[in-house]
Amino acid sequence: MNKYVAEFIGTFFLVLTIGCTVIGQGAGPLAPLAIGSALMVMIFAGGHISGGHFNPAVTLGVWLRGKCEAKDVAPYMLFQAIGAVLAGLVVKFLKGGAAVAPLHPATVPALVAEFLFTFALVYVVLNVATAKSTSGNSFYGLAIGFTVLVGAFSVGNISGGAFNPAVAVGISVLGLSSWVNIWIYLVAEFAGAAVAAGAFKALNPAEQPQEQKGTVLSAARKDSYSHS
Repeated sequence: MNKYVAEFIGTFFLVLTIGCTVIGQGAGPLAPLAIGSALMVMIFAGGHISGGHFNPAVTLGVWLRGKCEAKDVAPYMLFQAIGAVLAGLVVKFLKGGAAVAPLHPATVPALVAEFLFTFALVYVVLNVATAKSTSGNSFYGLAIGFTVLVGAFSVGNISGGAFNPAVAVGISVLGLSSWVNIWIYLVAEFAGAAVAAGAFKALNPAEQPQEQKGTVLSAARKDSYSHS
């Protein structure tokens, strides 16, 4: 349960920061810096407990990569979504009366933008937080937070810069995005995560889980015997 609570806390403060810096008299053009920093510090705080996903797309990517147990996938996503919804409600209380203008993204550009930077985010997570060659590094939180910062500065005006299905839920609760557009985020972000996991596994064959290596080796031996 500790890791689920850690996922809730990290996602809560990520979405809380998004709402407080974007709505009303927030951080203005520096909002992406605050958002990336919030993700960074929450990862440093909770990474040793839960892995510091705070993002259902990251959870999917880590699971496909073989570093998250299947039994944890649904609870992680559930607690992330709950954290996002509650953060949205807190922001609405704190920012009561502030005008909120929902984003109306062009569908195809938004899909592409969310796919690309979710791919980048999950690819970075897998390489800095799950790879053996970078195990024990001290920069993983900074690398992940700055990936979100770069994405938000780059395509925030195109798609809203969510790169995270839980964030997509949170901004929908806040009215920053219409609920009818949430499918754009879910499709693009989960697809980006799946492709990132595939890219990581293709580029890092030595990182393949032992059980998969055994299966591949057994298959190779069986094939060799059949030809002998």
